[in-house]
Amino acid sequence: MADPALIAVDWGTTALRGALLAADGTVLAEHAAPRGLLSVPPGGWGAAFEAEFGAWLAAHPGLVCLMAGMVGSRQGWAEAAYCRCPAGLADVAAQLCWVQPGRVAIVPGLCCEADGVPDVMRGEETQVFGALQALGLQVATLVLPGTHSKWVQVQGGRISHFSTHMTGECYALLRSQSILARMLPADDGAWVPEAFDAGVARAFDAGGLLHHLFSVRSLALFGRDDGPALASRLSGLLIGEELRAQALPAGAPVAVLGSPALAGRYQRALAQRGHPVTAVQADAGWMGLLAVARAAGLLAAPGPAEADALPAGTLRP
Repeated sequence: MADPALIAVDWGTTALRGALLAADGTVLAEHAAPRGLLSVPPGGWGAAFEAEFGAWLAAHPGLVCLMAGMVGSRQGWAEAAYCRCPAGLADVAAQLCWVQPGRVAIVPGLCCEADGVPDVMRGEETQVFGALQALGLQVATLVLPGTHSKWVQVQGGRISHFSTHMTGECYALLRSQSILARMLPADDGAWVPEAFDAGVARAFDAGGLLHHLFSVRSLALFGRDDGPALASRLSGLLIGEELRAQALPAGAPVAVLGSPALAGRYQRALAQRGHPVTAVQADAGWMGLLAVARAAGLLAAPGPAEADALPAGTLRP
């Protein structure tokens, strides 16, 4: 077994995940717990970290831990100041927030601004850097679906701009608290692809999202769609609106990062609009944290044997 080189942690609002990584990105061990930001009391971050990862650090003295996510927010262990875009690996590495000097650091999130309005991300930046490593890209458009989806533009290997869309949260609210909820079945994962496609296409028609949303109700009133189809149409409308807002050039390729079920919907929507899609594994964040550690000088550059073992398409440090 390869020697551990880094402890990588994704610590979010409701849960945490960690991985013990070798220098070539091999995951030697993983750990997950429902111990997110909301469950850690003020002043309890150090104790929570030791409870979850102290055994790894004790077994591997001198190993550094890099953390990403809401752990670096104002309500987290320590507020890691946002790194302004455009930002690459070197920029992020230069702004690490050390909560235990030489031992544990938080990767800063990113911020950008458009028309005088700021936007932010925490944690997704490491996934993007990992995806760029895996795909060997310096220029790319990426989408990270989720409760708050992120669309990211990369130029010259640096994140130049991004935008956040509350698609997942709006879907959940409309399903549970709007007039549409009375028409929709329990969210059991059932999906009607044809209804989803119709929703995506409708999002690009004249009228706007607020008008198109009411069609979910009117179609039910006239018996033209049943429950599962209505839910799929609603999903397609919201994801289609997200795509419409991007104004992507015709045929522009897009990389999709996320869980297979949700990423699959975005892939289908993008394909419908004529955009080639590349799916990226959900654990790209581990490769991103490893790349940040290298950029910060916390890991030696891989030797020839390690470099040969890196995944195909990985950018060499």
